[in-house]
Amino acid sequence: MDTNLLGGLSPRQFLNEYWQKKPLLVRQAMPGFSGLLDHADLLAMACDPDVESRLVRRRGDEWELQRGPQKPGKLRGAKHPWTVLVQGLNLWIPEADTLLHRFDFIPQARLDDLMVSYAVDGGGVGPHFDNYDVFLLQGAGKRRWRIGAQDDRRLLDDVPLKILKHFTPEFDWVLEPGDMLYLPPHWAHDGVAIGECTTYSIGFRSPDAQELGVEFLGWMQDRLKLEGLYADPDLELQANSAQIAPPMIDQVMTMLSAIRWDRADVAAFLGHYLTEPKPQVYFEPPDEPRSREWFLGAVREQGLALDARSLLLFADARFYLNGELLEIAPQHHATMATLADKRRLPAAAELGDGALVDTLYEAYCDGFVHPVHTP
Repeated sequence: MDTNLLGGLSPRQFLNEYWQKKPLLVRQAMPGFSGLLDHADLLAMACDPDVESRLVRRRGDEWELQRGPQKPGKLRGAKHPWTVLVQGLNLWIPEADTLLHRFDFIPQARLDDLMVSYAVDGGGVGPHFDNYDVFLLQGAGKRRWRIGAQDDRRLLDDVPLKILKHFTPEFDWVLEPGDMLYLPPHWAHDGVAIGECTTYSIGFRSPDAQELGVEFLGWMQDRLKLEGLYADPDLELQANSAQIAPPMIDQVMTMLSAIRWDRADVAAFLGHYLTEPKPQVYFEPPDEPRSREWFLGAVREQGLALDARSLLLFADARFYLNGELLEIAPQHHATMATLADKRRLPAAAELGDGALVDTLYEAYCDGFVHPVHTP
């Protein structure tokens, strides 16, 4: 890994000293970096109905939020500071996917997406805090960042954004192209454009306990197989027929106590949940898939790559691709672990000619993987 990215720190040092502990400012984390696309292309993406975007405007103390797709007329000639944010840039631009995965020293199970914001002079989204870690990489232009570790997280009322009511910055920095700022969760921050600028945000997943609980119970619901039928052969006459009697409560409690889960269930849930594509993500299968023989030959000659939208994770020797469990024989676990980690396989990878090829070919037909250079 390029040590410039973390200011000379190794990934281990960064995790030990900074991750979820304190901010890190890195001057010239990526020397020569000025962004991945020009302003016109970025704004065109914001107008695309398939791309998730937001437009934020400020008029004095008033804030306006417009969710995409944006209208070209609103992105030109505005008299007040504004910024447009495009989510999931890694889903659309290969270079953005490559940039996102430069941060794979954090487990991919925590990696979320790459967002880019373009702002005119004075544009920003106001002082706020996030519940997740973020790396803020400056592209074109300059942005002033003020940050602080305040405990007061009260928000303004009647505004469409989560803006802090009171903001007390401790540090004040101007980032130029290639500079980067890491912020742990809950650090208050306010970024304001100095002239036109773009900022690339590498964000991480931090689901709360409520979300995990709801998703896990929904996942368990589809897998429950409880035996038995409610019965009360010893039913006694009640003084009040509207009462839910203690014996009924006790019996149902006993029936529901059969709902159990263990570590293997949690691992399987996480495999499905963490790789499940977001609602706005869709894949593009080949219109006319080539034959299995062609696919095997292309992979052996050129290698194999995951689609930018795909996520392959594994736990306890079980592999999950885009929300689905894959059946992988033990002799191929190392190959699949390499594909998950590096997101590609070299041409020399050992695939055999049986079940693993069948699995990968099916993934190719679904648009989940591709030979590295498809003619």
